[in-house]
Amino acid sequence: MDIAVIGSNMVDLISYIDRMPAEGETLEAPDFHMGCGGKGANQAVAAARLGSDVLMITRVGSDIFADNTVANFEKNGIDTRYVMRTEGSSGVAPIFVDAESHNSILIIKGANAQLSPADIDNAAADIIQCKLIVLQLEVPLETVYAAIRFGKEHNIPVLLNPAPAQPDLVLSEVKDCEYFMPNESELSLLTGMPVDTIDDVRNAATALLNAGMKNVIVTLGSRGVLWMADGVEELLPAVEVQPRDTTGAGDAFIGCFSHYVVKTGDVRLALEKANRYAADSVTKLGTQTSYATAEEFAQL
Repeated sequence: MDIAVIGSNMVDLISYIDRMPAEGETLEAPDFHMGCGGKGANQAVAAARLGSDVLMITRVGSDIFADNTVANFEKNGIDTRYVMRTEGSSGVAPIFVDAESHNSILIIKGANAQLSPADIDNAAADIIQCKLIVLQLEVPLETVYAAIRFGKEHNIPVLLNPAPAQPDLVLSEVKDCEYFMPNESELSLLTGMPVDTIDDVRNAATALLNAGMKNVIVTLGSRGVLWMADGVEELLPAVEVQPRDTTGAGDAFIGCFSHYVVKTGDVRLALEKANRYAADSVTKLGTQTSYATAEEFAQL
């Protein structure tokens, strides 16, 4: 087994709109798409499509969305032994994509809020076989902290994508991550520092290194990706494409990075691949539907 993703799953309800309605206004949306999503699930699917063996630890509800989610994992070759059922709603994410391909997202955590440290213990024998643990913040923080402690105890590198940003994230609880991967807005919220310029981003990332992080990797959209570590500072330029839908691009980046860093051990190569993979994803509509397979990616 290559990667254990301990995190969320959602059903994406995507409305393509010309603009957001004003208060009290009703608008017709030109198009609608429903698909499987959630940061954890997205990252798992991206890595699996590229060829990684992925173990998913998550919770689904007792509704029709749950069956679809499990079937989607299985279709993508993801190990679902630890996709657990919970009474109540599955996670749902209404998403609005405007005419300029900018998105706004709401999340209803549903069953994701029930993922617990005990679920990690339940899957421990299989997580130990993995080469990387991937985490996000759509599940309880206590579960995220427990997963990081588990990784440290068993010498398994941990990647944390601190999204959606949570101001009550305790940095001392997550400093043992091998890879800390926020976007610019998450970086600003977590550090309380501006990110208007690349120098600002560099200063904020340095603050995280000073807090004990090993590799800080900041995704900056059209400004590229900044990687900082002890003795390392590198800004990789963005790949220029014509975007159609940016939903899930960050998850595509992390899933691809996870795949290549496990397969090669080369962080820079993994970043270059992830940059290209995420750029390709925004040229297509949908979230997981925009993620290339290994064969498709090899032809880009």
